[in-house]
Amino acid sequence: MNIVTTGFVDGVEAQSESLGFDPAVVYVPHPIQNRTKSEIEAIADDAFAKVMALLQSS
Repeated sequence: MNIVTTGFVDGVEAQSESLGFDPAVVYVPHPIQNRTKSEIEAIADDAFAKVMALLQSS
């Protein structure tokens, strides 16, 4: 399970193709570093259901 910002979609795809591996990935908005605590909490809340769905399907 990977949680990655949308700024790294190309990198994830390239690495996945290179390794021949299709990882479970949840993308969150980019960037993260300049977000307020409330914004980070909202991003986490939004990603939670996606993360749980991937974990349960594994």
